[in-house]
Amino acid sequence: MFNLNFKFLKKLKRNFFPFYKSKDIKIVFKTLQKGFSNEKIVARFVGGCVRKHLMGENIDDIDIATILNTEQIKKRFKDSNFKVIETGAKHGTVTLISEKNKFEITTLRKDIKTDGRHAEIEYTDNWQLDSERRDFTINAIYLDMNGKIFDPQMGTVDLKNNNVKFIGDPQKRIEEDYLRIIRFLRFKIMYDFNIEPTTSDAVKQNLDGVKKISKERVLLELLKILDLKNFLKINENKQLKEIFSMIFPELLYLQRLDRLKRINDYSLLSKDILLAILLIDEKDNHEYFAHKYNIPNKLKRFLASLASNLIETQSKSFFDKDLTKNIYFYGKKHCISLNLINFSANSKIKLQDYLKNLSKILKLKIPKFQIDGEYLKQNGMKEGQSIGRVLKTIENEWIKNSFKISDDRIKELIKANSN
Repeated sequence: MFNLNFKFLKKLKRNFFPFYKSKDIKIVFKTLQKGFSNEKIVARFVGGCVRKHLMGENIDDIDIATILNTEQIKKRFKDSNFKVIETGAKHGTVTLISEKNKFEITTLRKDIKTDGRHAEIEYTDNWQLDSERRDFTINAIYLDMNGKIFDPQMGTVDLKNNNVKFIGDPQKRIEEDYLRIIRFLRFKIMYDFNIEPTTSDAVKQNLDGVKKISKERVLLELLKILDLKNFLKINENKQLKEIFSMIFPELLYLQRLDRLKRINDYSLLSKDILLAILLIDEKDNHEYFAHKYNIPNKLKRFLASLASNLIETQSKSFFDKDLTKNIYFYGKKHCISLNLINFSANSKIKLQDYLKNLSKILKLKIPKFQIDGEYLKQNGMKEGQSIGRVLKTIENEWIKNSFKISDDRIKELIKANSN
């Protein structure tokens, strides 16, 4: 009953409060339409925003296709309230930014020459030609300001049937841009688990082409895949699992996902934590991955910290008598992540033990060390003395004594370390 009501509410929101009725969007389309008759179609929404609108999903990025070229777009918005950024001017893309929204506006184009990574393009005013150079039928659905669909590749039919299909010959589409292999994998996980034999063959035959793609683009697609709620089910489809493992051989521990499906609360499974679960072991597997994909330093530190403490979780004290100390040093997210990795990697750990540890982590309050340099000076320490060293000594004793220390003891330590 809940699922039916939820679907009904999503449909109601889509029909009565569509994204294309926002104030910013109306201004953008009015500006693009200026100088043309109302009958002339100058711009349409396309890609993910249309697909998500039709599926009742949340819309984050808004892409607009137009017959105008980049110079015309920039000129029209030069004195507007939108910030204009030439994000991909050589490919016909201009980004508009307002206080609340970001829009990518791209000139209709067709591919002239491709090399598996980039394409030489030619502008056009032909909507059909623009649709033919796109990757999948579900990404070639256009929507105008009045909510009217233009669907030259029959993408709405495939979307209704949860079918991810290349436009035209899969082999040709993949050879134009090898990143489409990973995008195909992402959309397959998102919408459907069946793969047509011809498409599967084309994907497998071109897997080496992924090596030509920049590691940054590949990593970005991987993180999008890890963000999908259906990713936990990848082991249920032999073909998808095989393709995923061939592209990302460093992610050794897909079998851990089967254990994760038992935890019920998936809100804890961020893409960073899932990456850690698939990577981390006692053999520094994460280091090779981090080097290969040149991952951001913040993510690199997150993985390294988890890996360094993984062995410690095998001791019962980590989630018991030492838990408060561990939360103090590493934070709750770190301990939650270790609890997840530990449960997913060790079949001997019962679900009730995982849940018990999680409950303790969530309920515990992180102790706060209240002593600072000013306090030390007020209690006898002179400026210029080793305040930092004394603070560390006091903090260590405070931690050792279950996060308790008396004022008298603090004064003793100050006196003992003031000479």
